[in-house]
Formats: sequence, structure tokens, C-alpha cells
Amino acid sequence: MNERIAIYPGTFDPITNGHVDVIERASLLFDKVIVVISVNSKKTTLFSEEERFQMAVESLKHISNVSVELYKGLTVDCAIEKKASAIIRGIRAISDFEFEFQIALMNRKLKPNITTIFLMPHEKYTYLNSSIIRELAKYGQNVDEFVSPYVSKMLKEKFNT
Repeated sequence: MNERIAIYPGTFDPITNGHVDVIERASLLFDKVIVVISVNSKKTTLFSEEERFQMAVESLKHISNVSVELYKGLTVDCAIEKKASAIIRGIRAISDFEFEFQIALMNRKLKPNITTIFLMPHEKYTYLNSSIIRELAKYGQNVDEFVSPYVSKMLKEKFNT
């Protein structure tokens, strides 16, 4: 039987407990989930590629069938390269769906055999995103309930709080 592989691409700047929740859910549906840290030269991030990679590895080490990789290029090409049959996307609200739906349709046009699967995080994370976490941390607010201890430490170091 073929191994069921999915990728979960994103910037993860930083990875939040909402991301982790979606990844945990995906790990129950697939034999292997590859979290793909997107490398996008047009996007300004707070953390470097290596820092985002390390935060993801630390935040996900409790899930045995999850790995983390860096990737530069189209998500659909990454899926092909990794022999994935699915692309996981987290959806928190209707506003997320519109954008993700357009991307999913384009990916289907490019590679019809790769399915995009939308997963909702636990409702306690529906308002959570990396931008909000960065903003809270910038102003010295405690973000411990929203990110792993390692990510919290990295945020405190980045903002000297």
C-alpha cells in the first residue's frame, strides 16, 4: 500500500498553537505530514528561514509522523517532489476561505491529482494568526498560551522583552 503523504505549507512566522492544532489533525489523517516552511523573497518576515524551521521542529517534535522542511518554489511542485497526494490548508474564517479557495483551484488546474484539504483548528484558535502574535510580543504581552515555550522564548529574544 502506498504511503499517504500530505504537505502543510506556510510562512510560519512564527508557528502558533493554531498551526500545531491543524498539523495534529492532519497527522491523524495521513501516514506522513511534511510541514513546508515557504521561502518567499518578496515577503518580509520577522524570523529567518532557519529560525522559522527550528521553531517548527521544536513545536512539532511530539508528533512522530511529522517532518519539517524549507522549500523555495510553487507549493504544487513541492507536493509533486515529496510524492504528496494532498495539500493541507488551515481555515479560520470565511475571509481565509476566499483566498485559499482561489489557490486550491489554481493548484488543481496545475496538478489535478493533488487534493487541497481544508482543516479548521480548534475554535479557541480561530482568531489566532502569526501577525497578531508578533504584535502582542512586540509590546511585551504574554503569548505563552498561543505558542510553544520555544517560540515564546524566541519572540522574547527578538523583541528584548
